[in-house]
Order: sequence, then structure tokens, then C-alpha cells
Amino acid sequence: MAWDKIALFFLQLSWTVQHITAIHRHDIYPHGMLYGDVTLQEGDDETSEVTMLTKPMFFYDTSFTNLYVATNGIISTQDLPMEKQYVDDGFPTDFPVIAPFLADIDTSNGKGSIFYRQTESPTVLKRVEADVKRGFPDATFTPTHAFIATWENVSAYEEVTRRSSPSNRVNTFQVVLAYNERDTYALFLYPEDGLQFFGTRPKESYNVEIELPARVGFTRGELSFLFFSRTEGPYYSVTSNEQSVKNLYQKGNIGEPGVWLFHIGNRYSFQNVIPAQHEAVLTKAPPVLVAVFPDEDYTETDEEEYDPIDPDFQDPTTMDFLEPEKDSSLLERLNQKVPLGQSPAQPSVSGPGEFPPPDPHKLPSEDVTQPQRPLPKHAILQVYPNPVQDVPPHASGGQVFSIEEKVDFDSGVIQYSTDNKETCERFQQQCSQNAHCTDYSTGFCCHCNSGFYGNGRQCLPNGAPLRVNGKVRGTVLVGGTAVQLDSIDLHAYIVVGDGRAYTAISEVPEPVGWALMPVAPVGGLFGWLFALELPNSRNGFSITGAEFTRRADVTFYPGNQRLSIVQTATGLDNQNHLNVDTHLQGSVPFIPPGATVQIEPFKDTYHYYPSLITSTSVREFTVVSAENGAETHTFQVKQNITFRDCNHGPRSGLETQELRMERIFVMYVKEERILRYAITNKIGPLGAEDPEPEDVNPCYSGNHDCDTTAQCVPAEGQLFLCQCATGYRGDGRYCYDVDECAEGLSSCGAHSYCVNLPGSHRCQCESGFQFGFDGRTCQDVDECRDQPCHTQASCSNSPGSFQCQCQLGHHGDGFLCHPQNGHPKTQCEQHRDSLQSGNGGVPLVGAFIPQCDEEGQYRPQQCHGSTGHCWCVDSRGQERPGTRTPPGTPGINCDELVPPAQRPETVCERWRASLLQQYGGQPESHHYLPQCDSPGEFNPVQCYGDSSYCWCVDQNGREVPGTRSHDAVKPACIPTVAPPTMHPLPRPDVTPPPSGTSLLYAQGQQIGVLPLNGTQMDKQRSSVLLALHGSIVVGIDYDCRERKVYWTDLAARTINRASLEPGSEPEIIINTALMSPEGLALDAAHRRLFWVDSTSDKIETANFDGSGRRVLFDTDLVNPRAIIVDSRTGTLYWTDWNREAPKIERSSVDGQNRRILVQDGIGLPNALTYDSSTRQICWADAGTKRLECISPNGTGRRVVHSDLSYPFSMVAFANHYYYTDWRRDGVISLSRDNLSTDEHLPDHRSHLYGITVAPPHCL
Repeated sequence: MAWDKIALFFLQLSWTVQHITAIHRHDIYPHGMLYGDVTLQEGDDETSEVTMLTKPMFFYDTSFTNLYVATNGIISTQDLPMEKQYVDDGFPTDFPVIAPFLADIDTSNGKGSIFYRQTESPTVLKRVEADVKRGFPDATFTPTHAFIATWENVSAYEEVTRRSSPSNRVNTFQVVLAYNERDTYALFLYPEDGLQFFGTRPKESYNVEIELPARVGFTRGELSFLFFSRTEGPYYSVTSNEQSVKNLYQKGNIGEPGVWLFHIGNRYSFQNVIPAQHEAVLTKAPPVLVAVFPDEDYTETDEEEYDPIDPDFQDPTTMDFLEPEKDSSLLERLNQKVPLGQSPAQPSVSGPGEFPPPDPHKLPSEDVTQPQRPLPKHAILQVYPNPVQDVPPHASGGQVFSIEEKVDFDSGVIQYSTDNKETCERFQQQCSQNAHCTDYSTGFCCHCNSGFYGNGRQCLPNGAPLRVNGKVRGTVLVGGTAVQLDSIDLHAYIVVGDGRAYTAISEVPEPVGWALMPVAPVGGLFGWLFALELPNSRNGFSITGAEFTRRADVTFYPGNQRLSIVQTATGLDNQNHLNVDTHLQGSVPFIPPGATVQIEPFKDTYHYYPSLITSTSVREFTVVSAENGAETHTFQVKQNITFRDCNHGPRSGLETQELRMERIFVMYVKEERILRYAITNKIGPLGAEDPEPEDVNPCYSGNHDCDTTAQCVPAEGQLFLCQCATGYRGDGRYCYDVDECAEGLSSCGAHSYCVNLPGSHRCQCESGFQFGFDGRTCQDVDECRDQPCHTQASCSNSPGSFQCQCQLGHHGDGFLCHPQNGHPKTQCEQHRDSLQSGNGGVPLVGAFIPQCDEEGQYRPQQCHGSTGHCWCVDSRGQERPGTRTPPGTPGINCDELVPPAQRPETVCERWRASLLQQYGGQPESHHYLPQCDSPGEFNPVQCYGDSSYCWCVDQNGREVPGTRSHDAVKPACIPTVAPPTMHPLPRPDVTPPPSGTSLLYAQGQQIGVLPLNGTQMDKQRSSVLLALHGSIVVGIDYDCRERKVYWTDLAARTINRASLEPGSEPEIIINTALMSPEGLALDAAHRRLFWVDSTSDKIETANFDGSGRRVLFDTDLVNPRAIIVDSRTGTLYWTDWNREAPKIERSSVDGQNRRILVQDGIGLPNALTYDSSTRQICWADAGTKRLECISPNGTGRRVVHSDLSYPFSMVAFANHYYYTDWRRDGVISLSRDNLSTDEHLPDHRSHLYGITVAPPHCL
């Protein structure tokens, strides 16, 4: 009998060992605002602002530097279109997507949250490395960067009606992208009970009860070939039906249900996504069997006596403000450093909360084990990084040990080996270039060099002034009125030598501007960060560096209004400016307009813990208004500051400090809508007595005469010394910046150059090089990987450059290659053959291969061999909407599609029908058929069949000379017939742009306004300047003296102007002898107007009122388009996109000294601008897809950007280029250093033409 019981016991044991549970919610990667996450705006179709990766990531075999997170369960490397263009369609999408759960998700009205961040946390990277090792045991992968996005308790979009109530089903899932300079891996995590719905219903389901299963997988998106043709790229799908979606949490591929791992990118060669193969299946827990032995008593453990999860810890995003407590021994043990790979200490079975005492004789002897100050209550979930939640997931109640660690089971202490710890050799790039790295027994720490201060990861020169930039967002309730703050600018300037912090928030609406005056804690953060340090003290930046999250809860009395402030610092930019974003949410007391606010000086005590700083204070402020006189109010501020602390090195022993805010000034300027805070701050030991004023050293009282770029060094008594800040020279009373670049003091290495900064410098890689993953060494960029050359050309990479050479049988510059003889393939044949040849002669896996008929034309019905979907196409291979059918369903007869309702035929349609009849209904590829648009007018571009023989036509179908092309890049033809007028007609008068600098752009029948906030496009304030129905506005320019806009109208054949005053109406200044007026330029200095006519092939000039008109040039012009003038030198520049010989020319404004500036290596030079800061001529080419610049004398030609889409017009302003793009139908912004891009897509989607800048004053 005893043996039976023993067998039963071991049976129970075997069941326990083989029981597999899905990953728990608390075991997914740490997330939330306390970990530095950004929260995506609530809504049904939201896309995050661009996350610029600190290092590029490889997705498939292409390098990307931008990521966007979308509401609908996807991440993309490019800005996303509207959801209706992809959310209800099949997979793959036509743009790059990483899809953990692609469905119609809605987070409106607090229905869940979406968090995301990029991180270099060693703890996170070590965990990812372990997960990859589980799925790919043979892989050698050490991640250096990670990106984490989490969809938490999000809902499906639902249309709630009277007959239905909203569902309470919510989903939680997460994606982790980990990468280094060579490989990228993706983790999809679906926790237990994390998926409660498995698909969503299409918005346009027309009352049909259907539900689309979520799509999970990866797609590279459409790829370009033959210049402007597109083809479907490789993709990998994880799900296909509802059951496969359920499998996401029931199964896994690295040995744990709910955890899926994929290899998604490689620098050198990558065909398609590779999943891990260690399958795990969710099993239900077996019944608990109690083994009873005859000689011993066993009792079942009462599970209710011990709950390992404190109810207070359920929601880590809940805002808890920490208070020190006397008895925190339990939390202190919980917060002891948990070595990587080991679980935190677990309570023994003898009772809740008991821990085995460590053996003091076996503790490491290094100083890293000296006692740390215990954390206050709840601190476990508040600090960053979290030592408990950042460890790899493990089974409850067990311990996980790495085989690389030496474990002393008697003491429970893990001793680190040199193989598994983070060392300077592996992670030194995480330190500032002005810091040194030191190895300790358990890891490394960064320490700022002499002359600098910070946390080692970010270091600033001692004493140098500092600037802060950021955005303010949120909703503030003022007297019952909710005011939305939409990404308004925050700028701060800090005189570090005195501890003076000046903060300005611009474009603050008036109701909330007055009410926010008492909220000095917004600017108070910068006062604490850069407070003047009294003896034996450290300001905030010396501890936190430039990456932290500050949460403050402000409660006003007597009204009990409460305002939440969350300020997230995301690092230093390349100018050493601190980036801080601020989010405000809650209510504030109403303050009468015109009132003033006075805040008396006060002191605040800060408490310091590992990775956490807290403070609580009560302050008074007085509101003085004409209505109520002087009224005194109070508010309480509770705040937490969480940051990344280095636990490996010696501790500072800092416990408390006192911040003294001695002078506080607040003001709201109604006319400028600017809110200002000015605060003088000092930080010192707690409880220090205030000395008599005459005993205070001038360095601490601020009564010294040192330069703002100098440090005041106190001496005995009233003596002091002025010492210029690091990076400055002088006598201390006057300091000037040291140009490290000019004096050869820089640390820049090979293939880099030095850029001087105030008090410092930075190293920039030369063109054709980029920083390696150490962030300091410049490595050659292999441009050939991005396939910049023509498909019939070979690419040769060289250090810092590359060369394109046409293949045998073709001629050209390598960017454009033409067959030397023979008839070219049709578009379908080119499309098919390019995919069949694939990458290096190997067909692309899973790619769609078009089917061509005997004549080389697209077959009416096309089917995807991998997915089984079929659809109908037109003669250009474009899918006919509504014809796609899924596999296993009857297809549509593409030859019997119902034609649209008939209307009277136009000239174009009658001509087309006549030729079709002449060809017997079967035109051959060399036959010409007119192409008509939907209203029946001639398409501006006409081609022979589907070949690449194309040209432009006018409104009567007549060919425009010099536009015929013989390659895949079709000419940039402009329509000559205005589109049908939409009723009701808008008023044809001016709606002035807002104050400041704006972009003006031509969009057919209107002129649009796009305000600039610095150099950033303020898309929220975009508007229509002037509605011009029946027009085609092409060229546009602005006269800064008289504040008038000038434009050409291709439909009316006129040149016009209008003042920017309210209600101004258009004025025609030239209306004779114009055929196709396109580009337009104003010479503000000489008050002359210049324009090109692409039909008469002329360049003409006139006075601003249209008088004094004369022809400058009417020879050697074929297709002139863009024209600009440099008023400073009196020089005219223009482009001619003659397909046989494109060129850029120059002359004087009086028509003298005409000569060619550029004629090699250009294709369709549509856009032209003058960059006044570099004094170069720049152009954007729709043929080569390059933005290039050259000096006026023809030297110094350089490529600024080599991956444009279809630029039409461009203008340079400050350090940015702004161009209109025909493929995106929007305005694209590109910084000169090529580090940032942005785009504005107007609500009304149609081609955009000319663009110019309208500053408030002449530049």
C-alpha cells in the first residue's frame, strides 16, 4: 500500500513538472510612464509622433531610423495612412508593418492605454538576450537597443446602438524589438487572459454580422522597382483565422505559452521572417493530489494565508506619492539587488513573508554591498529600472539561475562571473563622451570627467548656461471649462552659475494662461535640476542626468482642485539642450484676467533613495485682482522623480537636501499668449541655519560680477574667484567660447569632422559614413544596400561614396539607364521579371508575381500564389476596387464587370473608342490609345499602351514638345483643365495666416497656409489662405515688403496677386500672351517678377504691377519649370526638364551671362531653391529621387538626401527644406543634417504644386 502511495506522489510530481502556464501580466516587460514610456493619445485611429531611434534597426534587410506606434495594434517604420486604407483589408499591407494584433482598436474615453519607449537598460537587454537564446540556441546575439510597445486593456471599436450595449472585452499584448548593428528580433507577448476578443467588425459592414480575425505578422510593404513602379514585398503571417488568433496565448514558440519570438532583420542578407521552433502548449492545471504516508502527517497548504501580490501593487500606473516609513525592512530585502537570472527572494512555506537570513561572512567585500537607504512604501513599483519586474519570467515559487553564475546554496548569494556581467568593454557607449567608465564587481558605472557634472550617461560642462526645449500637452479644467493644450512649446534658459531658471510656455490660451500662473512647479523642475550648489550638496542633474520622469500632484485649497504634472526628460540633443515633455491633466482655480500672482520664497525637503527622489511641501500664493483685491491661497505639492540609478558603484550616502526658492516671479502676457516663470534656486544640506546676510559669500548670495558663462568660486569671507566655465576662456568677468574645432582640441576620429558648440563640441561623420554602435567611430555606409542605382546598373561601394554603372547593352549615368537597342518590355513583363529574378537571382519568398498574357499585358484577373486571394485589374495592373476575393470563394468574372453609369462622351473618350474600333478591339502594345481621366478629359500623361514611351499633352490632347520619355520615370505633366467645381463655392477672399512664419503652398484650386513653430510644421493650425475655384495654381512666391502673395494660374492663363490683409481679393496683373505659366519668382530688391512658360518655352520678366514686361530668353528652352532669384547677387536660376537633355541654368536678372550650371546626373529637376545659410543652389529631382546642392560657381556639389518620392517644388528656410510631393500629396519637411523628417497631408487630397515661405519680416 505504501508503494502505491509513493507511486501516486511521483505521479503528482510528474504532472506538476510538466504543467505549463501562460505568461502572467506581471511577467511581461515593465511598462508605463514610470518607466519612461510615452503614452499614445486616446482615440480610434491615432499614430504616435515619430520615435527617432538612437541607432538604426534592420527590418528585413533594410535599415530604418524611425518608428511609429498606432492604435490599431501595429508598429511601422513610416507614418501611417488613415485606418480605412488598411485596417479592414487583408494582410499584407502596402507599407512596412510589425503587427502583434492588427485590428480596429479604440482607446477613446479611457478604454485602455498604449505605451511605448526605446531603451538601453542593461536589465532589459539581458532579459531579451536570454529569451532569444531560448528560441534560437545557436544564435550569437547581444542586443544593444530595444523598443517596447504595450497595448494595455484596449477595446475593439464598436458602434453602440439602442439595441446594444458596449462590450467589456479588453486585450493586453506587448511587442519588444531588440537589435544590434547586425540583427533584429521581435518578441510578441500575450499574457494569460490578455486576449478577450479575437477580431473586429469592419466599420463598413452594411449591417452584415461579420468579424475579421486579427492579423498578426510582419510585412516589408510595397517595394519600388523600375523607379516609380511598386510591387508587393516579402511578408510573414502568423494568423489566418480565429483559432490561430486564440493560439497566440494558448501556444508559444520559445517554450512558454503566450511568448512568440521571430528573427525579423539582418544587415547582410534576409529573405523572410524566421520564427523560433520551441513550441509550448498551454495546459490546464491537474487536480491537486495529496500524497499520504503512513508514518508522517501532511496537511494541505492553506493558499489563502499567503498572497504574494499586494493589492496595492495591482496597478503600477496608479500615481502613489511615497512617504518614508519607519519599518521598511521587508521592502528593503525585496529591493536588494537581484542578480540577472535569479528570481527575487521568495517567502518560505512556514509562514507568509519569512526570508532566510543571509550569511554575513559570505557577502562580497566590495563597497557595492554597503547598506542602502530603505525605500518607502510601494517603492518597488515606482523606481526605474525595477529590480523585481525586470528579471526574466519564472514559475511562481521557484528560483531561476544562469548556468554562468556561481551559486552558493548555503547563503543564497549569487557571485557574478566575469562572463555574464555588464562591463565597460561591452557597454561603454552608454557613457557620455565627457565621461569615463569604471568596472565594479557586479557591473559598470559611468562618471563624468573633471570639469563636467551629471550622472555619467549625460554630462554638461561646469558653469555653462543651459537651454531646455519641449512640448506641453494635456487638458486643464478652468472654472468648469476644459482647455486642450496641443503640443505647445516650452523653452527654458538656466544661468547655472546663479541657479536662475527662466521658463516660457508659448501659445497658451487666455483662460488657462491666467489660471496656470500659480503652477510654478512646472518651471520649478528646472530650478531643482540646475540649482546653485551650496557646500556638501548636489543639484538634480548631478544625480538623475537627462533621463527621468517627474510626477507631481498639486492640490489647491480651499477649492480642492487637483492638477497632475508629468514631466519626462528624454536626453540631450546634439546642441546639449535638454529635452523635456510636460503633460498636464486636471483642474485649477479660476484667476480673473489681468490679475497678478505673488509667491513668497519657501524651502522644500527632498528625500533620496536608489532610483527615486520624493518631496512634499505646502506653499502660499496671493492673487491680486481689481475685482477681489488681494486673496491668499495655498496648494500642496507631492512629487516623485524616478530615474536610472547605477547600483554597481559606491553610494553617495545622500539622504535629504533642502531646496531654497528665494525669488519667484510669474507672469502671463495676454498679447503674446506667453506664460513665464522665473525662479532663483539653491540646494544645500537639510537644517543648515541661515547665516547673516553680511556673512554670505557673494557666490551664494548672487551678488558677484562673474560672467553668466563663469563659475563663482567662493573663498574665505567675502572673497571669491570668477572662473570661466568648461569650454570657455577669459578672466571670469568676461568669458568667450573656446572653438575646440579650430584649435585642434576635439576628440573626433577618422572620417569625422568637428562641430563647435557653446562650451563644447560634437563630432559629425563625413558624408558617406555613420557612427557605429559605440557612438564614436565613423564607419562606411554601404549605399549599395539601398539599391540607389537603376535596375539595369551595377553599384560599387567605396569608402564614403559609391558608383553606379549601367550594365552591358545600356547607357546612362547609372541612375538612369536606357537600352541601346531593341523594344523595351511592357510594364507587366518588367513587373513580373523583376520579382522573378528577386534578390541576387533568387525569387522573393511570398511575393506576388503578376500574370501577363501573350501580348505582355496584365491578365484581367490576378491571383496571389501564396495567399490565394484573387482580384481584377485594369490595363495598368491596378486593382479594381471591390473585386478582391479570399481563397476558397468564387471569383469575379473580370470580363463582365458592371460599367459605371453612362454620361455623354468627351473628345478624349470618343477618340479612344474610335481607335479601339480601328484596332479591332485588340490594340497591340505599340498602338496608341488616349488615356482619359474620370471626368473624361485627357490625362496630362499619355503613353503607348503600357510601355514607358510617354509624353505630356495639353487640354486638347496635343503633345507638348520635349516631354517624350523612353524610360520608366514618367514625365511630370501638369493638368491644363481645372477639376469640376464643387458647390457651395468658397469665398474668393483672403483669410490671413496666423502671426509668425508660415509656408504657403499651391494646391490646384486653393492656396494653403502651414504655420511654422520654429522649423516644425504646426499642422493643427493649417488653413486655406485663398480659395480659387476653377483655377490651377502652380507657381507661387511672396513679397515680404508689401505682404502680398503672387501666383500663376494654368487654367486661366494669368498671373495674379493678393494682399494678406483680411478680406483682400485677387488681382490679375498679367492676362495676355500666356500659354502655360508655371514657375514664378520675385526679386524683392529690384521689384521685378520672373516666370517661365512651358508651352511657349520662354522666360519673361515684368514689374510687380505687370508693367515693363519683356522676354529674357526664348531659345534653348524645352520644358522650363522652376525659377528662383538671388536678390543679394542679382542672379536668376531655372530648371529645364527636357527629357533628352535636362539642365539647370543661371544668368543675371537682366538676362546677361547665361550659362549651364548642372547638366550631368539629373533626370526631372522639378524643384529649385536658394539656401541662404549655405549660399548654395539646391534642387529636388523626381527622376533621381535626390536632393542635391551646389555652389553658384558650380563647385561643392553634394547629395543631401537620396530617397525622395516625387518632389515638385521646394523652399529652404533656416536649416530645413520643405517640398511638395506628388506621391504623398503633402508637404514634406527635411532637416539639412538629414536627421529629422515630417510631413503634412492636407485634408483635401490632391496634387500640391508650388511652395514658398512667408516670414513676418523680410529676412
